[in-house]
Amino acid sequence: MLLERGPQTAAELAEALDLSTAGVRRHLTALTDAGLVTAHDRAPYGPSPKRGRGRPGSVFTLTSAGRAACDSAYDDLALGALGFLASRYGAEAVEEFARERARTLAAHLAPEPTPEELADELTRAGYAAEVRPLGDLAVQLCQHSCPVVDAARQFPELCEAETAELSRILDRHVTRLATLANGDEICTTVIPLLPSPHADRHADRHDDARPSHESRTDSRRKVSA
Repeated sequence: MLLERGPQTAAELAEALDLSTAGVRRHLTALTDAGLVTAHDRAPYGPSPKRGRGRPGSVFTLTSAGRAACDSAYDDLALGALGFLASRYGAEAVEEFARERARTLAAHLAPEPTPEELADELTRAGYAAEVRPLGDLAVQLCQHSCPVVDAARQFPELCEAETAELSRILDRHVTRLATLANGDEICTTVIPLLPSPHADRHADRHDDARPSHESRTDSRRKVSA
């Protein structure tokens, strides 16, 4: 439940699982003692909650070990393949692979999808994604899992390519705030609700107008940055 829905209080988990809050707390205590779950005063993302009467309930989230325990896929093969690419063909080959992988993830989406449609597609790909409101001008794309997190720790090009692809398919500049690969407890990306006034919606339809492959790579790096 913590993997699929992100940080939850004991009361929220109890309601979702149809268990008593006391029973859920016993499980959470055991998971915390095992280093699989950690508690916070608030969720590690989104706006600060309004304080009400009484002591606020703790918000529980998975640790890196907890996410690894939930993940049945092991990416030793991905690490080996990427390491081979890097050693045999250089960093440019890894970057090209990362861009192609990001394009493949987006291939099933309609042109200019909504953030919610994007989150649904990412969830189907194993990212346990959801969209949270962030004021009136933006939303926050939250990814509670990453099927290639171990590979991304060693090869950050994977995260950079995903961020650049998000900007391209949404037709707006997005900002990656945190990543699981960087040791954060969640991957979060801020998505403006309005497209960037400088975005070129038809950039990919006019690749032949671009001066070179190098300039395209530099452009994507700037978007990622």
